[in-house]
Amino acid sequence: MRLTRYFLPVLKETPSEAQIVSHRLMLRAGMIKQAAAGIYSWLPLGYKVLRRIEQIVHEEQVRAGHIPLLMPTLQSADLWRESGRYDDYGQEMLRITDRHGRDMLYGPTNEELITDIFRGHVSSYKDLPLTLYHIQWKFRDEIRPRFGVMRGREFLMKDGYNFDLTKEDALHAYNRHLVSYLRTYERMGLQAIPMRADSGPIGGDDTHEFLVLAETGESEVFYDSAVTDIRLGEREIDYDNVDQCRAVMEEFTALYARTDETHDEARFNEVPEDRRRNARGIEVGQIFYFGTKYSEPLGAVVQGPDGKQSPVHMGSHGIGVSRLVGAIIEASHDDRGIIWPEGVTPFHCGIVNLKQGDAEADAACEQLYSALTAIGLEPLYDDRNERAGGKFATMDLIGLPWRITVGPRGLKNGVVELTSRRTGDSEEVSPEEAVRRIAAIYEPHR
Repeated sequence: MRLTRYFLPVLKETPSEAQIVSHRLMLRAGMIKQAAAGIYSWLPLGYKVLRRIEQIVHEEQVRAGHIPLLMPTLQSADLWRESGRYDDYGQEMLRITDRHGRDMLYGPTNEELITDIFRGHVSSYKDLPLTLYHIQWKFRDEIRPRFGVMRGREFLMKDGYNFDLTKEDALHAYNRHLVSYLRTYERMGLQAIPMRADSGPIGGDDTHEFLVLAETGESEVFYDSAVTDIRLGEREIDYDNVDQCRAVMEEFTALYARTDETHDEARFNEVPEDRRRNARGIEVGQIFYFGTKYSEPLGAVVQGPDGKQSPVHMGSHGIGVSRLVGAIIEASHDDRGIIWPEGVTPFHCGIVNLKQGDAEADAACEQLYSALTAIGLEPLYDDRNERAGGKFATMDLIGLPWRITVGPRGLKNGVVELTSRRTGDSEEVSPEEAVRRIAAIYEPHR
């Protein structure tokens, strides 16, 4: 990608409607453009980040043994009447009537539709356990959409649904999802803390939200500060191993961590005083176990090993894919712009030509671009005929983790400048060494 041929409509001024950092920076960096209140077009840079996040989510779901499919955005109201949720869901649901007078809805979630798929094709316990998921656009008609993609009306979400014979099996699916989510967020450079939460309109008794601590978070949270020291890291987890998954769940939920809806002041006061924290958090995912709440009214039953019919136990598990873009920016930025973690960056590095038109500088940049592309990396080459300060400002704003700066003076000594966006540290290295360094940095992320 070369900036002279790329569509990157960066803004010098901050739009007045943007209230929080992620909204301001996404608009300024040319990542999104508002189409209507709470509804956004994803421009090329934003779309690349969105797809990188989506890919990580897919990879970790498949690693956990979950099977992808794709359900439609529009659903029949009849299914929701069967479950009893059509009237209960409230005005957040966008209700539609088609030309034949049939009641439809733009799906805010998919419990009914996935249960209908299951009941139409699965009848025996021998086909269990089963977890199906998709990543699809959802719509919830927020009364006050704000904060850009953090609280939009249309959003991209991964929602998965497990079907199990017993409660014990379903709780293993719950724990398995918790483990897979922890790995997903850590790959994105985030720490998302699982916190006991309220189930809301989804229903069920067991639910945890995953929250990223940030001053602009919409949720008030209370937690033991020791929970921020726990990491899943590179440990190998066997997702079929009930004890391993339960142990991770217990490790990450043993310490006090709750949203304001489930906060228990008496239990919180049992936490050592110097470790009690009250902060704000951004919800980026939630897992639920709700038993037979949907399988009973919708007739999702299987024949058990005893020959008897019984409703399956279910849970649902969501990750806010588009919301994660904003959450990552809220957690990783400075006064110059975004700082993308390597796992989700739209481009692996930027190449800045300090003297466009200089034969030696142009040739060196082309060589760097070709070398990085040849090993499967995506550089963004700023080949515009602009002053150096403007090029650096653009690179800082869009937040690529690494920058290679090429100029005639350095090339006379056989070096280019390799700069870390996060630390600001720069080092002079040969062009070949710059390529080797970038390749080594991204090896764990490929």
